Amino acid sequence: MVRNIDWGEFKSYRASSTKEQDNFLMMLDFLKSYYNLYSVFDIYDTLAGDETTKMMLDKRDITSPEGLESYLFKAV
Repeated sequence: MVRNIDWGEFKSYRASSTKEQDNFLMMLDFLKSYYNLYSVFDIYDTLAGDETTKMMLDKRDITSPEGLESYLFKAV
């Protein structure tokens, strides 16, 4: 399920957040909170479908939902 990311809402979410984290982790929290996405497959599809977040995935060498899941286990 690919969704278009609402960048205006993301900027508002980031500005109101009290968490100190990089934009990628903030984006993951935003997708869970704003879109109620919890499946790593849905999150990956959404990230891979947007040009900006695709660059975030590429920067971290994440090329699949499994790679995202592995990254999340390391980040936590």
